[in-house]
Amino acid sequence: MSDTAGSLEPSSVAQPVTAALAALEPHPSPDLRPGPPNRHRRGSLCATMLVLSLNLAGRAAAQQPLVVPPPATPEFLSRYDFHMTVASLMPPKDTPKALADERFSWDTHFGGSFDLLDLVVGRAGATVDFQAVEGSEYRPFDPNQGNYTLEAFVMARAGGGEIGAIFHHVSRHLSDRPKRDAIAWNELGARLLRRISVGPTLVDLDVEGGRAIQHSFVDYTWLGEVNVLVRHPINERFGVFGRAGGQFFAVNEELAGRGAQTGGLVEAGVRLIGRAAIMEIFAGYENRVDAYPLDREPQHWGLTGLRLLSR
Repeated sequence: MSDTAGSLEPSSVAQPVTAALAALEPHPSPDLRPGPPNRHRRGSLCATMLVLSLNLAGRAAAQQPLVVPPPATPEFLSRYDFHMTVASLMPPKDTPKALADERFSWDTHFGGSFDLLDLVVGRAGATVDFQAVEGSEYRPFDPNQGNYTLEAFVMARAGGGEIGAIFHHVSRHLSDRPKRDAIAWNELGARLLRRISVGPTLVDLDVEGGRAIQHSFVDYTWLGEVNVLVRHPINERFGVFGRAGGQFFAVNEELAGRGAQTGGLVEAGVRLIGRAAIMEIFAGYENRVDAYPLDREPQHWGLTGLRLLSR
């Protein structure tokens, strides 16, 4: 997911949080029920997750879009989802404390996605995500970034999956720090979603890409990403998952004197399944492109976190 730019400058994270909350509509994640016992050995499941983790890598951002089963008849506001994630960012092993970047200690996301209209053959909706990044420069919990992602999509169901168009806007802001110029981009692109069932295990694939049709400060021209999510239920209340994704940014080399950029994310953890929500506890690794809005430099770190998903 990705998109465009506003030049509004919040003085703190409080205003963006309030604005983002007002725009949100919550959505239930698909419910995973345990399948027939003993169909797959745990060893093969772990191997599958490991292969996915080693061969792909992506973004710790809004929740990965998933295939949505069609309703029996056309429906208005047929689906909603809410997600909230908090992750602790850990510098690479053996990094001296004096060299650790104090701008990156915590990464948080919250947002929602909903289908405005589902016509059975296809659906149209929107996604909103707000990201706050906290460091420790001025205080133990020092919010320094507030980033918005706003997206509209139209998806058609075909061949057991979905394919469609997306309009994606990303706007990046600083908190408690001066920034007058806009840092943002709009992307017009396409998305392919696919779900594969292997016994009780679900594998969800998201492939998307598009053209940066407008951008402020950033040098991106084309954007693409691949995300894979594997979920395996152990019983009705407990499961395991693995997630991996990779991002690609083609750039205007004349603007900043650099070549194409790539980033990635891998996660693995457990799922605690309740009546109204699912809690994911995970650990992973991320390489983030242009981690700080004003720096055209990547950052990488280990991470541990907690995610809440509506059902």
